[in-house]
Amino acid sequence: MFIHLGGDMIIRSKDVVAILDQTSHASSKDTARFMDARNSSQVVEISEDYTKSVVVTHEKVYLSPISSLTLKRRAQVISEIEDFSEE
Repeated sequence: MFIHLGGDMIIRSKDVVAILDQTSHASSKDTARFMDARNSSQVVEISEDYTKSVVVTHEKVYLSPISSLTLKRRAQVISEIEDFSEE
């Protein structure tokens, strides 16, 4: 299944490693170091709007204008759909 991150960006839900709130990114030294260590070509800014969340996948880091809570809910809905389809 897929998760819409905003704009035209859609990723596979199974590729998501973490969904971080932008405020935790700004306040955590570890997260800031992680973001600084990433190659700039691996960071995708989805929109010029205010970044509300940081979505980490195996390949890239996405800066999303959608809140981390909304993305989490979308991921949970997808998870429930996948669980239901397996039954």
